[in-house]
Amino acid sequence: MPELPEVENVRRGLEQLVVGKTVQAIEIRWSKIISNPDDVFVEGLVGRQIIGVDRRGKYLLIRFDQNLTVVSHLRMEGKYEVDDQSVPMTKHTHVIWTFTDGQQLRYLDSRKFGRMLLIETGQENTVSGLKDLGVEPTPTTFKKTAFYRALQKHKKAIKPLLLDQKIVTGLGNIYVDETLWLSQIHPETPANLLTKAETDRLHDKIITELELATNNGGTTVNTFLNAAGHAGAFQDMLHVYGKKGQPCDRCQTPIEKIKVAQRGTHFCPRCQIKREAVQ
Repeated sequence: MPELPEVENVRRGLEQLVVGKTVQAIEIRWSKIISNPDDVFVEGLVGRQIIGVDRRGKYLLIRFDQNLTVVSHLRMEGKYEVDDQSVPMTKHTHVIWTFTDGQQLRYLDSRKFGRMLLIETGQENTVSGLKDLGVEPTPTTFKKTAFYRALQKHKKAIKPLLLDQKIVTGLGNIYVDETLWLSQIHPETPANLLTKAETDRLHDKIITELELATNNGGTTVNTFLNAAGHAGAFQDMLHVYGKKGQPCDRCQTPIEKIKVAQRGTHFCPRCQIKREAVQ
């Protein structure tokens, strides 16, 4: 599933490719992707101009004039392409915006899990999934003291707590494994057992790792491509994710893979020691 760095790269590509274009027609080939009634979605956007593309967590916010926003979640396999009408459609093309200049914005999704919702701009915090998101992982919004206090309230293991998006948003399976390895924290350690120094280190690694991944185009493990059709490069910089049996970059101990909260989880058994609550 695309995480913050991948979605941010899609956002940047769309900002360059479609801002300023006006919608002439919309074709919906798989209605379940659209959370509105099809006619509401189409009639609301035909004639509208794209004025910007924002991001909140893993959600894209495509801004139109007349105070309209399309909230788009790519889920597992969703991706956008901008093509001329002469380029043949693939069987996984499910929503097509045709612009007045003849180009098309195409949404492709082999799993058909992605979703789009047309709302009034400013109503984002009423949308399920968006309204409970934590802060963005930036130095100005993600504060060390608030992070430590939030973790102290939870006996839950640190990995699923980071995955649930309610304390800090944008982290998925790949970047949780990576930032926990960088911080030398076992993914099953109860959050409230982490020290202030450990949470400060984790805080800093979350910010720097997501920024580094974003600046390297994100991680392409399976099929991720940005809006220009380019794969990411950060998969070549991963330390633990997908490295089961390979030597740890820090201590040379073979990386192990376990299930944590039903998610495949990679860690170093020597660098990341699990702590248990005292009974």
